[in-house]
Amino acid sequence: MRDSNEANTLSLSLEIDLLRSFVAIAQAGSLSRAAQRVARTQSALSQQMKRLEEVVDQPLLQRTGRGVVLTSPGERLLGHAQRILRAHDEAMADMAGGGLTGTLRFGCPDDYAAAFLPHLLREFAVAHPHAQVEVICEPTPRLQAQLSRHALDLALISVPEGVDDSNVIRREPLVWIGSAGLDAVLADPGQPLPLALSDPDTLDHMAACEALTRAGRAYRLAYASSNLAGLTALARSGQAFAVMTQTAVPSDLRIVTADTLPLLPSVGITVKFDRARPNHLSVAFAEHIRRTLAVL
Repeated sequence: MRDSNEANTLSLSLEIDLLRSFVAIAQAGSLSRAAQRVARTQSALSQQMKRLEEVVDQPLLQRTGRGVVLTSPGERLLGHAQRILRAHDEAMADMAGGGLTGTLRFGCPDDYAAAFLPHLLREFAVAHPHAQVEVICEPTPRLQAQLSRHALDLALISVPEGVDDSNVIRREPLVWIGSAGLDAVLADPGQPLPLALSDPDTLDHMAACEALTRAGRAYRLAYASSNLAGLTALARSGQAFAVMTQTAVPSDLRIVTADTLPLLPSVGITVKFDRARPNHLSVAFAEHIRRTLAVL
């Protein structure tokens, strides 16, 4: 005969809804952002997490002034929860004949790929396990050229302030980055600033040159690179300042404040299709992008 502890353990289970809310909170880092993602109230999420902690008999979340972080048991549960949800959703899609199929050609700039692509691809694969997403990383002007040739189905691109505002998903500020080795150059207004910039027709390149020209600060283009890895390597070398979206700045590089260099504009992030009537897979991925980027 089972004892009472064993009977209580067998009566409890990791419910899918509780795990889905838990993963949303872990990814969003706050109850408010997670509530938007799973379409529940914050109080409902709090109650769900209380129930989940009772099931596992361990604290899973720790509240801080900036949101919530996972405890050590929470970190362990997160891996299990993601595997369980992936298997559950794949099974449901397979048994129901649901989920989209086909191959999607998706373009994305390097900085957005680093910041957003893991979330976008992982969660879309759960919902549509039979769909394939091919990713091309290029600067926005090159992505737009590929869209015009129908070499891509859709792309995540940058637009200037005031352009296509109704379709902008979110805005990201452009920032200056550099290492402490350039402080002497920065402090000497008579010395041209060495810059490491992307292609001349990209928004970050144009914004940097225009801002310095307006401020009357001399500069020189010391290095050019069309990819994020090249720009961050040049900034780390201490040979030049670079410009990129704030969300893409690596933790080991510092943002040079607007007190020292002129303030840069923000850029809008939007989705663009290759045709006026995109296919169902493209529309589904675009909607997934909009939902995900709104809460990340």
